[in-house]
Amino acid sequence: MSVPVPPWQQRAGRSRAGRQPLSLEAIVGTALGLMDREGLDAVSMRRVAQELGTGAASLYAYVRNKSELHELMLDLVIGEIPVPEPDPARWRDQLKQIARDQVRVFAEHPGIAQVVMRTPAPTGPNALAMMEAVLAILRSAGLPDRVVAFAADLLALYPNAVALERSAAFGLPAEELGERMSQVERYFSQLPRETFPTIVALLPSLMAGEGDERFEFGLEVIMRGLESWAG
Repeated sequence: MSVPVPPWQQRAGRSRAGRQPLSLEAIVGTALGLMDREGLDAVSMRRVAQELGTGAASLYAYVRNKSELHELMLDLVIGEIPVPEPDPARWRDQLKQIARDQVRVFAEHPGIAQVVMRTPAPTGPNALAMMEAVLAILRSAGLPDRVVAFAADLLALYPNAVALERSAAFGLPAEELGERMSQVERYFSQLPRETFPTIVALLPSLMAGEGDERFEFGLEVIMRGLESWAG
């Protein structure tokens, strides 16, 4: 079934007679490959055109600007996330798995999580399919409509934040990041106990746990909260 084009993405087609044939799919796929290799900052209309062997002006027959190109890239990536049929008996597991898959897929495309933060409401066909699935799973749990709506937002933002942290890694190589965290731990351990008694007392716990363990903890907190509203 076709999905209507949002008003802000509607534009009249323009003839490209006599120019190298292009397609929206080729443009978006090229842009995504460029981002995967060189990062989001490398994706510009001019650079994508160079990759395609054409001029930047040619792209504007298909994509209005760089922001729209980024949103189209986002929808292409969202399409890599499996979307299950709602199962009321497994709603918690289904929501957790979608979140895990989102983190995995977004981490495979470093930079795409930044696009999410710049896109108020993704409206591509894959984004709509994902939204429909998450809302349907939440409703199958017997949650009130307002809780469903707010929870869907939370379940999109939380894994995206985790993916953003993992893909960016604070801009540091893994070795430097590990050294930085070791420095933080040493610094915390030297804090005056009389001024920061709670930080000092909880230091082993504060520095414990790998990324997956902390991510799963967050998912469990969200699920237990939703269970309190479930019918």
